[in-house]
Amino acid sequence: MHFISKILIVIIALFHLYFLWLEMFAWTTAAKKVFRTIPEDLFEKTKVLAANQGLYNGFLSAGLLWSLAISDEIWSRNIAIFFLCCVTVAGIFGAYSASKKIFYVQALPAIITIITILFL
Repeated sequence: MHFISKILIVIIALFHLYFLWLEMFAWTTAAKKVFRTIPEDLFEKTKVLAANQGLYNGFLSAGLLWSLAISDEIWSRNIAIFFLCCVTVAGIFGAYSASKKIFYVQALPAIITIITILFL
């Protein structure tokens, strides 16, 4: 994989680690400042759901970082594309079901990274 693709993968993985932290450990504190459209009284009530969602973000991050640790170039690329597709689907669904902003924060960077992997 090209160096630019690897950098983009690391950035996306770091975003998902941030989402993990926010949803699993800071849902009732820092997340209130990020998710301003959610009424404040719902944060405590949805803490377990958010933690579950955060765990999935951790899996996405782990898969992306794992793809960079694979020495076989073809497998590394395939695993990266798989997890980037998962990020893309999650971002598209999030944009459809929650907020259009999710497309730009989550799906679009993954799509751009897939393009760099395929064409650089």
